[in-house]
Amino acid sequence: MKKNVLLSIFSGLLLWLAWPPMHYTAWFLFFGLVPMLLAMENIIQSTSKSKGKQIFWTTFAGFFIWNTLSIYWVYNSLKTVGEVVAIPISLIPYSLGPLLMSSACWLYYRMRIATSRTWGFVALICFWTGYEYLHQSWDLAFPWMTLGNGFAVAHQWVQWYEYTGVYGGTVWIWLCNILIFLIYVGFREAQTGQVRLKLIAALTAIIALPIGFSLYRYNHYTEQVNPSNIVVVQPNIDPYAKSGEIPTSQQIDILTKLSDSLSQVNTEFFIWPETAIPDYINEDHIRSSNYFLQVQRFLSKYKNGNVITGAETYKLYNSRETKTADAVPGSDQFMDHFNTAVNIENSAEVQFYHKSKLVPGAESLPFGNALSFLKPVFEHLGGAVGAYGGQDQPSELYAASGIGAAPVICYESIWGEWVAKSVRNGAQFIAIITNDGWWENTSGKDQHLDYAKLRAIETRRWVCRSANTGISAFINERGDIVQQSKWWVRTALKQNINLNSDITFYVDHGDYIPKFASLLAIFGILFLGTRIRYKKKTLIKTTA
Repeated sequence: MKKNVLLSIFSGLLLWLAWPPMHYTAWFLFFGLVPMLLAMENIIQSTSKSKGKQIFWTTFAGFFIWNTLSIYWVYNSLKTVGEVVAIPISLIPYSLGPLLMSSACWLYYRMRIATSRTWGFVALICFWTGYEYLHQSWDLAFPWMTLGNGFAVAHQWVQWYEYTGVYGGTVWIWLCNILIFLIYVGFREAQTGQVRLKLIAALTAIIALPIGFSLYRYNHYTEQVNPSNIVVVQPNIDPYAKSGEIPTSQQIDILTKLSDSLSQVNTEFFIWPETAIPDYINEDHIRSSNYFLQVQRFLSKYKNGNVITGAETYKLYNSRETKTADAVPGSDQFMDHFNTAVNIENSAEVQFYHKSKLVPGAESLPFGNALSFLKPVFEHLGGAVGAYGGQDQPSELYAASGIGAAPVICYESIWGEWVAKSVRNGAQFIAIITNDGWWENTSGKDQHLDYAKLRAIETRRWVCRSANTGISAFINERGDIVQQSKWWVRTALKQNINLNSDITFYVDHGDYIPKFASLLAIFGILFLGTRIRYKKKTLIKTTA
């Protein structure tokens, strides 16, 4: 048992060493799961009576090590509630992913003993990919540790994500690990030389062909020349000082001065970070807001200029029009709050996009829709039960000239399909606005930047990233970081990007791989359930 736990922990350490922002170690992903597979095989071949339980908790140990070491920075964003109190709260994101990963391994074990090793491995890939899709779709979504994200640093190897998205990387990693495992165990299972050669040939092809195609695509990819001048601003305002300590008008002054410092007459977009305007603005009366007028005065110098800025906004309703709306105390009205991207131009036209992939707990009440019927009860008790509102579908922000931007607010940048929908609807570049200062100077901010490179490859769109405290950047259609700022520096960056209107296969088809894998996983679970039920009936008949 101890040996198997150590093997599992070794896998966890290998995966951590391979994970962004580590450089030059992404290739560890090709064999990082092999010790875990060996541990599961040892348990399956043992005489233990509780093999399923052993597999679950043994694999959990390794996955917990990998997740905790990779996303340790979550603690930094929570410790404001108290350094001691934050520890048990942090254990939720550290543990939830590993619990789902271990569940996929347990299901693999059940399928393995019900069928064969081959079908067990097919099921393992489906169960794992299904878990990843669940973990980006439910109310506790946190797809940060999706396996395919691991190649964000080695983006030259995965130019084919424009066809598969990151889930193609997940399947690729599992196939390589399974083949290496089969080659290794073959030495103790009297594997024939012919079989071993076939496995080695398959492994070589599965590693070399995607990388070879990707490097060719990377070196021969050319962008269509369709320039647009963009300025991204990094005001470097302490996130804890944004609300209250520094007047909002002063913060806008900082943003406009930084924008002016690099602007050109033909600059078309100024991109300011998430919640750059921290005071709540009524969306229905934004044109009379002093902050809106302050931005428009700045834009008066730029005929074709637009400001995409983060803002805190709200809408009032005469009835509960949405599930996230809360009753306004002492009034018959209801209110929705939004984390918003606003497009302001030299006209009365204003466009809004509401952040919709919300951070569980911090920005949304998990499973709040199921509990929404309790809202009136809590309201009468004086409770605050609301969360940020959002949108069912992404939307685009358009300049008067017709240029379309895909607004992506912070956490949303790890949802490939969500971003792809905006691109499919007409966005010609991606504008990411974020505030990563909550995590302090940790690898969280670097991982977040690296993942944005994958969105560029999937969609073949430039990414223009404005971060409050860093890291702001421009990323081209190949996923190269062309410019980036330093952490905790007040600055701005300017770049002529190329607008693109072509649609990639992934943009057109979205997350087809995890959807298909999830369907197969459901069939697999139904098969296992039917088989267990059949066995119980047979046992009852034989003992009667």
